[in-house]
Amino acid sequence: MPRVLAFTASSGKEFHRLTVRCVKKNFLLLVLNLLPINFIRCPLVLVLWEKWEQYMQCDGSPDPAVPQEINTFMTLWQESKNEDIEFVIKKGNQVLNLIEKLEFLLLDTPPNELTAETVVQYQESILELQGLLQQKYNEATGHLLKKANTYADSDSGNMEVVVKDKNVTFCIWGNLKKNPRFKNHMFSDIENGFDLPKTVAASDVAIRILHTHYDHISPLPCIPAPHVTVGAPESKPKLTVLYDMAEKEEQKGGEDLITDGRKSAISFKDYTENNFDENETLEEESDKKSENVSIISGVQAAPLQMTPDEKEEEITDENVVDLHQFTPVGGVYLIDALKLPPQAKQIKGWTMVELLDEGLETYPYPPESEETEDATYPRIGVTLQLLNSVVFFEEPVVARWDSPGKQWKTDGISGIKYKMKEKQISLEMDAFYTITLIQDAHLNMPYQSWELRPKGTDELLFTVVTAFAEVQMQIKDNQCMLSSLLVVGSEQLAHLTGKWTSPVNLTVALKKAGVNIFPSDYSHKYVCVNEKTPLAEVITYQQMALVASAFAFSWSKWNLASGQDQVVFKVSEHLNTDAVVADEDWSLCMFNGQRAQRLRISETSEAFSTDLASNTEFHSTLYHLIKDFATEAAIEKVKKTSCLFIDVVYQLLIATRVLTYS
Repeated sequence: MPRVLAFTASSGKEFHRLTVRCVKKNFLLLVLNLLPINFIRCPLVLVLWEKWEQYMQCDGSPDPAVPQEINTFMTLWQESKNEDIEFVIKKGNQVLNLIEKLEFLLLDTPPNELTAETVVQYQESILELQGLLQQKYNEATGHLLKKANTYADSDSGNMEVVVKDKNVTFCIWGNLKKNPRFKNHMFSDIENGFDLPKTVAASDVAIRILHTHYDHISPLPCIPAPHVTVGAPESKPKLTVLYDMAEKEEQKGGEDLITDGRKSAISFKDYTENNFDENETLEEESDKKSENVSIISGVQAAPLQMTPDEKEEEITDENVVDLHQFTPVGGVYLIDALKLPPQAKQIKGWTMVELLDEGLETYPYPPESEETEDATYPRIGVTLQLLNSVVFFEEPVVARWDSPGKQWKTDGISGIKYKMKEKQISLEMDAFYTITLIQDAHLNMPYQSWELRPKGTDELLFTVVTAFAEVQMQIKDNQCMLSSLLVVGSEQLAHLTGKWTSPVNLTVALKKAGVNIFPSDYSHKYVCVNEKTPLAEVITYQQMALVASAFAFSWSKWNLASGQDQVVFKVSEHLNTDAVVADEDWSLCMFNGQRAQRLRISETSEAFSTDLASNTEFHSTLYHLIKDFATEAAIEKVKKTSCLFIDVVYQLLIATRVLTYS
């Protein structure tokens, strides 16, 4: 018989019971739809969920959010010695999983629920795990080089070892013969190679190309301060209560809206406050209403109010990469020249090896000497294979890591040649560097169009079309996935397509794959933004998500002409999930967060006009505006929509910010 566990948590003054049924290793939520959305995302429920998943994994992994557990894990691994590279790579996957969990907690937890101490703790743990993993790679490399002659190639007599994993590609070559004629080498099965200067090719040197498919070098992103994200109220009513309250408020405020069109109408916020006082109305001015707008989810997104006088350090060096504008894609390539340690020798049946006090040592190139500071040395040639799991929309910039300055720089690298079809790049360096490929983070912004189209019960297709790609994301129940990515007519990112996950995980995965359709805190500086007030933008996302199970929404060109206080979009009832929305079925709507109306103009009109469509009225919410022309079947479907589905739709809308970045 399955076990039934009951967790009790408090939200505000009330207690809610979350019943969870455990069938083998599956976790089924039975009554989440009965709970307010913010309770589902409240820290206690998320912690219980994470704790239970951690318990069910039963793999000995520590809880990365608990300092004692993560410190014990790191200390025990630090004390382990003489581990081979295969073991380190396997253990490294576990470390990367712990890092991902910490990054998820930082991204998914609402900023107003993250304390400064917690942020520092998580980020310090991430840095320590990254440092420990790199230390273990170096220790395993040193252990491998001590027995380099056992890996000697039968043809060249030199050492070659290639280990490929889902997160790491490890290539190392040992110069055992020291023959200057063998100064270039291409690793077998991996299109990574190098061309050495003669002086290096005749030395006791090993060349390592360690390609981590993740970026563990760049500085950690700053966690947004609570004031840039709008906070969620402590509790919200069930969806049925929400609709009932909206009905009553609409009856109270509707007549005033129709007669004089004032901006003091009842907003969506009024019936989502803590106490839900039916007599409470919102009478603040428009500029005050743009602050503290309630949102359903605590998901972190680009700031809704843009401050032109932000204090930042201006980058004056043209060689320094601005990580607000550009982003590393495809991981990091650590290209190192290492000193080859003394090899074991067989003498009269004995194996003798010279032991050195130093560990892994780098081979200095160019040589560090005062006399040769201004001397010119031959450059190092490198050929690298790019990952198939990332998309480069244009030729990337190659950057090297500057350790003293803690920044990526583009100097010291020349002779770059691209073979984008073969996913290969060759270049020359004046020293051995750690390098990465940099791509403009805003290539896909602003978007050309977007559309939300229902596909079934608690299911829809979210399409964003950019200058380079068409991104389709499918949402179903409380999950989402990449449905397809079309780049120049061909499908890309097959490894991500069709895998259900959370909105936060999907956004992170797409960004790592080079597909960035998620504005950051600084995107408005690099993109021509169609700026909208928070009141208009956020509440529109809320109410679109509320009715998205039965109504399609799409981009309108008139959104550019409506001003900051108004958003314009197309809407259509869509119950036939197998068909696309016909052009004649779309209606134009305008909304400012307080007043919704249908427009007389169409998408093909010659000029923009705010005139009200014939036989229509003003309404205080988008929900009631839609009710004017909706069928009973559509409204009934909306009322039965899962709150988890609504939350996921809202998270993706606020993450992409299609009303501002289109």
